[in-house]
Amino acid sequence: MDRSIIISGFGGQGVLFAGSLLCHAAVIEGLHTTWIPSYGAEMRGGAANCSVHISDDEVSSPIVNMSDVVFALNLLSEQKFEHRVKPGGLFLINTSLVKIEPQRDDIEYLNIPLNDIASEKNHPAFINVMAVGAYVQKTGILKLESLKLALEELTTEKRRHLLPYNIASLDYGAEFVKNSMKV
Repeated sequence: MDRSIIISGFGGQGVLFAGSLLCHAAVIEGLHTTWIPSYGAEMRGGAANCSVHISDDEVSSPIVNMSDVVFALNLLSEQKFEHRVKPGGLFLINTSLVKIEPQRDDIEYLNIPLNDIASEKNHPAFINVMAVGAYVQKTGILKLESLKLALEELTTEKRRHLLPYNIASLDYGAEFVKNSMKV
């Protein structure tokens, strides 16, 4: 197994945390991984993305040019990264914020209204973790239980009160994919 992932959105959407979560869960499962963040000077609202590489073997370079998977959590991310999905790859789109038609016929699109689901749940739901749950459910790259353990390990005491919401968000993403596969 060898997967490259780009997660992109704007500052405040938890893009970097989502990448870190995937890496941490991969380590829990005994896999090799790298994570490189990229963000502007703005703390919130500016462009942010990260590249993640997960493999059975050592990762020779953390640089990801063409990716097996891209998460686009906002419109700018969709416009910037759609061309960087490898043919046959997966493009996960937050359709709550991205309302344009797919441009390619050589990749699979996973359209999820992440912000709408978060609003529907009527309590804090984190779209970054929801997207990770959906991706893992869709591909089986990692186990949901590994992600939950990683969440527990990554959550600081200061943010411990958010842990149940993060775990629920992971499940919301996985449930969305399970339900859409039944149709």
